[in-house]
Amino acid sequence: EVQLVESGGGLVQPGGSLLLSCVASGFAIDGYGISWVRQRPGDQNRWVGTINSDNSPHYRDEVKGRFTLSRDNAKNTVYLHLMSLKTEDTAMYYCEKGTLRGPGTQVTVS
Repeated sequence: EVQLVESGGGLVQPGGSLLLSCVASGFAIDGYGISWVRQRPGDQNRWVGTINSDNSPHYRDEVKGRFTLSRDNAKNTVYLHLMSLKTEDTAMYYCEKGTLRGPGTQVTVS
């Protein structure tokens, strides 16, 4: 089955950090860009960042310098390291490849 599964979310205090993981199954992630999006309560999905197949990352402005994308193709996993977290980072975080999206992992900063 082709799927993405996120993990690593949780409750953290402002200024804290979390490491989110996105594990792919049913396909190999090398050769594909993988994105992260987030959805705050009452808001639409917002793009957070993309790590391309060449390992080049791109981020939305509000997370630049605080979030870091990385990938381990051998583990078929993409990581999103969240640092210096703010209350406004509270959201459900999803990883995506095209129209494929995982069930998400909740990040709560409080």
